[in-house]
Amino acid sequence: MCALQRAAGPLAGKTVTHLELLPGGLMNTNYRVQFNATDWSIVLRFYVRDAAACAKEVDVLRLVRSVVPVPEVLHVEPNGLGDFPPFVVMQYVEGIIFRLLRRTKEQPAIAQAAAAIGKTLASIGSHQFPRRGLLGAGLEVGNWLMPGSDTIPPLIDSCLLSENFRTRASAELSDRIHKFAWHWADRLSTVDSETRLVHADFNASNIMVRSVKGSWQVAAVIDWEYSFSGSPLWDVGSFLRYEQEGRPLVEPFFSQACTAAGMSLPDDWRELVRAVDLCSLCEALTRDALPADVVNEIVELLRSTLEQRDPR
Repeated sequence: MCALQRAAGPLAGKTVTHLELLPGGLMNTNYRVQFNATDWSIVLRFYVRDAAACAKEVDVLRLVRSVVPVPEVLHVEPNGLGDFPPFVVMQYVEGIIFRLLRRTKEQPAIAQAAAAIGKTLASIGSHQFPRRGLLGAGLEVGNWLMPGSDTIPPLIDSCLLSENFRTRASAELSDRIHKFAWHWADRLSTVDSETRLVHADFNASNIMVRSVKGSWQVAAVIDWEYSFSGSPLWDVGSFLRYEQEGRPLVEPFFSQACTAAGMSLPDDWRELVRAVDLCSLCEALTRDALPADVVNEIVELLRSTLEQRDPR
């Protein structure tokens, strides 16, 4: 910890009084660090999965910080330091993840926060790039996952061939997903034409909210390491993944705020974003070491999309 304090400049000489491993962190490790004689905290984020993600995430944070609430970057070591992997020191943001607020079922508060989140997502999508593709350090746009202008159905098919996917989903489900994806191919091809900033993990655990003078606002959007240039519909689908039309919580407040802030949504946007999110769900089933309850949850989300019903 002393080496990290020396690296962080303003933190040198301060004594650490509390160190807390933050929840989440499936891909990276995050600590909240508190110092002597103050309740001011920082977050120490180690990039243990992908070293290159450190520089990329910091560049994205600096790009969006003027229009999107994000943690302030205090120091970055993109190449690591000594025995430590790449890391970034960020100011700790007070608030709660939106998932916790959503679980309260307090509709007025959820509606306020959902509208603020919609406005924030429109601001994220206001950043454009010269072409579609994965982002790297310096915000350089690299290649997309697959060439062409109709990539989502082939990407889904590639997931269906994964050994992990085949052990977790039946052949019957795979066949239905394949047919569904290609049925939507024409509409999904429109998604490939956009070149806006996509968070790519825009869910209730990566959005922090807080009440300010009685109104719920976005405190920070975190975890930008998967960001790419593409269509904001990827983020819309991710955020609405668990929304139930029969018992709505964030709608129509979220989508109305998106469009009021300048985002364009097609007439069939609700069905289209579920078709887009099908690709993300299929990719999730290809990952290693997924707990059984997570697998069951993803399979249910896939089936609910195919059957055009609310997830259970």
